[in-house]
Amino acid sequence: MQRREFLAAGGAAIADWGLRIADWSGRTSDAANPQSAIRNPQSRQEPSLGPEVFRRRLDRARAELKARGLRCLIATPSTTYEYLTGYNPRRSERLIALILPVDGVPAVVCPSFEVERIKRHGAIADARGWEEQDDPYALVRDSVRRLAPRAGTMALESSTGYQTALRLAAALSGWKFVDAAPVTERLRIVKAPEEVVLIRRAIEITQGAMTATFAQLAAGMTERDVARLLSREMQQRGAEGGGLVQFGPSSALPHGGPAAAALARETVVLIDCGCRVGGYESDITRTVWFGDSPTDEFRKVFNVVHDAQTAAITLGRPGTPCQEMDRAARRVITAAGYGAFFTHRLGHGLGMDGHEPPYLVEGNSLGLEPGMVFTDEPGIYQLGKFGVRIEDDCVMTESGVEVLSQRAAKS
Repeated sequence: MQRREFLAAGGAAIADWGLRIADWSGRTSDAANPQSAIRNPQSRQEPSLGPEVFRRRLDRARAELKARGLRCLIATPSTTYEYLTGYNPRRSERLIALILPVDGVPAVVCPSFEVERIKRHGAIADARGWEEQDDPYALVRDSVRRLAPRAGTMALESSTGYQTALRLAAALSGWKFVDAAPVTERLRIVKAPEEVVLIRRAIEITQGAMTATFAQLAAGMTERDVARLLSREMQQRGAEGGGLVQFGPSSALPHGGPAAAALARETVVLIDCGCRVGGYESDITRTVWFGDSPTDEFRKVFNVVHDAQTAAITLGRPGTPCQEMDRAARRVITAAGYGAFFTHRLGHGLGMDGHEPPYLVEGNSLGLEPGMVFTDEPGIYQLGKFGVRIEDDCVMTESGVEVLSQRAAKS
């Protein structure tokens, strides 16, 4: 095989995860050691969080409901449902709903044949089944009456299906429904230490898979070939994942591909990918030159994007408004003459969803807080030529931004 030079691949060999197995004898985890809240931590096994984590989350959710004058929360299967229960049974035409009253224990309404699955895999012991010929919304109504006898304002999880929302409102006619986003976003936006442990592991797998994939690039491969290779490399490291692969001019489309011609030497390759570990996501982008002689323009653009990313990292402190992070990166790119080619926000929050609050974008004055995890991903996209994006995953600490992934080197 011909010699290849990969500029700024920025991947790292997979590290020894070294997470120890939690003691499940009923004790709570050691706050100074967030790994103690995680079970099944070794290599190929899917890690998961211990029951004390979900007890704490449910208590926090009740406190948020009470502070906002809400009497109950309903969530259908979603990442928020999973955040509160430890399990996501996924949605279907059959109703599954978590009912969390501000006082008292939560319950799940589900098909009768799903009761054992819900109890076995989630943190909610009270699972109430409805038969196939029954009206599940009548069971929700009866359950709410028992769990929250006094009607009031109900918080409904934001991603609930429209028809489901209508039928819940009809069944619970004495209740006022509001969007639960202010409650759930506040719960999820600041990550607990054990959540960051899982994100770090997802990042390790992603970077190891990217490094292996870049090392196997060969002329004649298609974007789909490389995407399949990337997914296999992630699976071999114990996680499901994948992402976008874009060659040459296709890399100038922020979410383009797969559409380019087969890979040829002396061209740009952009890979934007991530995986999921224990319910938590990674999201990393690297742009490399496939060949021996990167052009001067590629080097220049790559270094401008790298400097823009650095500017945001350097600026970030607790309390820094999200929009100021975007502005810091944008100033660098604009000063270099490429402002019109940076066409998206600087970044987004990262956790159980690949994209979630906080969003690093103009107009968002929310101040970053310790524990918030987010991407820093400036880009320059010149249609008909090539694009460069560098994306790393970061966490805000008490002293500033910590980059969780291994940054790419400047060209």
